[in-house]
Amino acid sequence: MSSKTDTPEAQLAVCRDQIDELDRRLVALLNERTAVVEQIGRVKKEAQLPVYEPKREDAVYANIRAGNAGPLPDDAVQRIFERIIDEMRKIQKDRMVAK
Repeated sequence: MSSKTDTPEAQLAVCRDQIDELDRRLVALLNERTAVVEQIGRVKKEAQLPVYEPKREDAVYANIRAGNAGPLPDDAVQRIFERIIDEMRKIQKDRMVAK
């Protein structure tokens, strides 16, 4: 006889709780990253440097691919980071104009 924790519903609930916790951790890390991006934006503004730096973005993609142990494929990780970088660039631009 199986217990209630062996049901598909119970297993899904456990997995979903794990996903919810991971999502909260990801948001916290993204906010930490954003704080650093804001700092970079201040430095760039003072030095009159452009927000968009293609070589730096290429270095970020190389770094995340090198650190990717899977199971997420490198191209998927890069697409996720392309979106993250787009949002970070927008934040930098908005902060640089606002101040």
